[in-house]
Amino acid sequence: MSTKKIAIVGGDGIGPEVTRQARRLLERLRELKRLPLELWELDLGADRYLRDGTTFPKETSEQIRTECAAVLLGAMGDPRVPGLEHARDILFGMRFGYDLYANIRPIKVLADRLVPLKGRSSKDVDFVVFRENTEGVYVNFGGQFKKGTPDEIGINEDVNTRKGVERIIRAAFEWAKQKNKKRVCMADKSNAMSLAHELWLRTFREVAKEYPAIEARHVYVDALCLYMIQDPSQFDVIVTNNLFGDIVTDLGAALQGGLGMAASANIHASDRTRVAMFEPVHGSAPPLAGKDLANPFAAFLSVGMMLTHLGFEGLEAAIEAGIVEALDAGKCTKDVGGEFGTIAAADWVIDRVARA
Repeated sequence: MSTKKIAIVGGDGIGPEVTRQARRLLERLRELKRLPLELWELDLGADRYLRDGTTFPKETSEQIRTECAAVLLGAMGDPRVPGLEHARDILFGMRFGYDLYANIRPIKVLADRLVPLKGRSSKDVDFVVFRENTEGVYVNFGGQFKKGTPDEIGINEDVNTRKGVERIIRAAFEWAKQKNKKRVCMADKSNAMSLAHELWLRTFREVAKEYPAIEARHVYVDALCLYMIQDPSQFDVIVTNNLFGDIVTDLGAALQGGLGMAASANIHASDRTRVAMFEPVHGSAPPLAGKDLANPFAAFLSVGMMLTHLGFEGLEAAIEAGIVEALDAGKCTKDVGGEFGTIAAADWVIDRVARA
């Protein structure tokens, strides 16, 4: 197998702390398994922006596009940059610039005690959300008129194309087919947004006909939030738009033990040769930065998703198993019931994965 180059962007806040531990995990696996990996650390984030105004240079973007198989991203966002110019350029520059239209978020509980629902266990929370990643209200079409006056108007338009809607729905069905999952649920708000979201509903029904062995179900997004709390076991795969996906995956994170357990992949699902981006979704959490409090497990789980995407089978399962052991033994950070700091929790899991 040819060498896979991975760009690493620590980002802001706790991002560099968890990403540093994720890199240690990668280096250990590379050593033990002789993985053909090249790790390329990039100086991008708020510190760089405040130092010289750099956000996401075109030459760096192009080098990632042409040379890298994947990007491991820490977290973006720093109160010293109120407009988040750097974060927007880097994050959207990758998602939109590389056309990473499928944001894949596993909602999986790794310890029964993390489930916040009475009478439920880890077996009841195991599904995945496919969020459309390049359209919707996040394209920032719109504007402001009479800003700062009592008559001010602010408009953001919800942009949905047949191509964009169909390819994320198809990606969800294809994933379900490959993983032998029986149910795909699509969530929209077509009862209120009868133009844009009617496109979602019609496309979903048309694509579903190509997968007769998979149960296709449509629900409105507000009902979806209710059903996720009432009975999360009814879901295998959920597919939805950019805004709703952003919201329901945070709800999903609450079901799986918090944002410190939430990993994600951003991929071009129909062309796996393109660069893909992997990131924990907990955000930069500036108040926690530098205190050895951040949970590294979401970053570790993101590494696992990345290694599977790159063709290194079995390592994701080994990483997950190490985290399960850590949770069961209480060798984890305080947010998930342990007493360890970031480094100690990472050390414990890296040691277990290395032994495996």
